[in-house]
Amino acid sequence: MEEFSTKKANHFKMLTVLAITASLSLGVYMHTAKDVTITIDDEQKKVITYADTVEELLRLEDIVLDKDAYINIPLDTKLENDMNIIIKTPKPYMLTLGDKKGEIKSVHIKVRDILKDLNIELGEKDYTYPNLDEEINPETEIEIIKVEEIIEEFEEPIPYENIVRKSDRLDLGVEKIIQEGKDGLKNIKIKKVFENGKLVSENIIGEETILEPIPKIMEKGTKNTIASSRGNIRYRKAITMTATAYDLSYQSTGKRPGDKYYGITASGTKARPGVVAVDPRVIPLGTRLYVESLDGSKDYGLCVAEDTGGAIKGNKIDLFFNTSGEVRRFGRRKVKVYILE
Repeated sequence: MEEFSTKKANHFKMLTVLAITASLSLGVYMHTAKDVTITIDDEQKKVITYADTVEELLRLEDIVLDKDAYINIPLDTKLENDMNIIIKTPKPYMLTLGDKKGEIKSVHIKVRDILKDLNIELGEKDYTYPNLDEEINPETEIEIIKVEEIIEEFEEPIPYENIVRKSDRLDLGVEKIIQEGKDGLKNIKIKKVFENGKLVSENIIGEETILEPIPKIMEKGTKNTIASSRGNIRYRKAITMTATAYDLSYQSTGKRPGDKYYGITASGTKARPGVVAVDPRVIPLGTRLYVESLDGSKDYGLCVAEDTGGAIKGNKIDLFFNTSGEVRRFGRRKVKVYILE
């Protein structure tokens, strides 16, 4: 009877131990369950898990990470209660730089962060569209504008100025160069702006004169009177011409007394002192003239353009004299011919 009691007591002890052990094991098991929050982009869910690591948890939850995905905790990290796991999946965007365009992926939505994620650095003057601080949607095109500024220098001539001065010492229509002109020189700085290699603007940012120009100075005659034995005579133009002389001889006219038109001018008037032959393209027939000697001899004086001659072309004039001796003595000389008003 005593033996039976002893066995019964031992059996009860064993059951008690087993019960305690089972209770402890269940408590330990329950204690390892963890509350974890998983946030994928904008979606959040809470899970109770007995997984040991982050990687094991994702596998149990059938969450497959993209190779470019962002996760805030390393995969081999031991799970802890109330842990918050943040996952950001990469989103596609289009990136354009000049003529180059391609698809990129980034977990970010702000342009600045997307470019930083791709290790793309912008220069001080570079910019983007949309701008760097703008948040964009997937598939949006990001255009990068690379800005380059170049300063160029070159030399450019400075045209000289033409200065005309009126002078009553010179005959009307006569011009005389007092000083020859010479161009100056200046240095010019230009800023050129290129966007993605294309010139978009250029502006002059500085000019410096290296050599001052020398103006051309010309005197223009205003004198329109000539002193003669009959007083001052007004004229409208003066021309320096080559003068010759002729008379009524056969050597001068090719005609003899009795020949048709002997002694008659091209204007139909009688040849006489004070009649001159001219080129009508230079001086019209009928024009009143004054012929001044330039060698100090006596002026031929007042005359009228009434005749022409085969050898009288351009700035030439033929003066009529009464005798062959006067013609020989006059010869050929320079004269100034005044076209009178």
